Amino acid sequence: MDSLRMIENWPAATAAAAVVTADGTVAGTHGPTDHRFALASVTKPLAAYAALIAVEEGAIELDEPAGPEGSTVRHLLAHTSGLAFDEHRTMAAAGTRRIYSNTGFEVLGDHIAKATGILFPEYLRQAVLVPLGMTATDLPGSPAKDGVSTLADLLRFAAELQAPRLLDPRTATEATSVVFPGLPGVLPGYGNQKPNDWGLGFEIRDGKSPHWTGASSSPRTFGHFGQAGTFLWVDPDAGAACVALADRAFGPWAIEAWPPFTDAVLAELRGR
Repeated sequence: MDSLRMIENWPAATAAAAVVTADGTVAGTHGPTDHRFALASVTKPLAAYAALIAVEEGAIELDEPAGPEGSTVRHLLAHTSGLAFDEHRTMAAAGTRRIYSNTGFEVLGDHIAKATGILFPEYLRQAVLVPLGMTATDLPGSPAKDGVSTLADLLRFAAELQAPRLLDPRTATEATSVVFPGLPGVLPGYGNQKPNDWGLGFEIRDGKSPHWTGASSSPRTFGHFGQAGTFLWVDPDAGAACVALADRAFGPWAIEAWPPFTDAVLAELRGR
């Protein structure tokens, strides 16, 4: 895909991008497929998928208590537990505000480890990485932000998100639909959003503006971006997902470069 060549203009020493369609076909790649990148918060969708598998396996339940008083596994996944961004401090009652929280995902990882008797990085490996053949991916630390992976591995995950094999499709649909609708909150890097819609571990595009996806991205688009200069989105209306990885931290360059890149990818897909 010619649109993927736009990453050559990104101010990064190494960048890679690819598109996989809903039937699992890799529509195009550009850049190294086996270079290992720090994912930052693109770790969260992987962690969320493992959590949802733990739910389906009966190890935990979405509505069981977890985190601060009144909070549940569902609240932790949807950034509505009330926990602060990066500290064990409760800032709001559960379910009242969308407070994006690394701490919430770390609490969730600990909760799953306690329920299963398996440290969360190993649970993620067994539940998600091994079944999908993501052999170059690992989690050496926080389930919120410390994942490391490659373009090739994340394409496998992006294909799974479009045609779930590890989860019941109904669970995947719930995870990528708005949970606790209407709540305001801050989308990191993009300011206050009203509403700031999320699913279970996945950010939902809806009508957010400004946003890291494209102007032509459908409201049903879901995914995540990371402060490491990484993103993964799935646009169900386009029938495709895109992964982009870079070794340049998120900043003004990404705010400027990512939306036109996504719009170019979507335009090329429509023209095929």
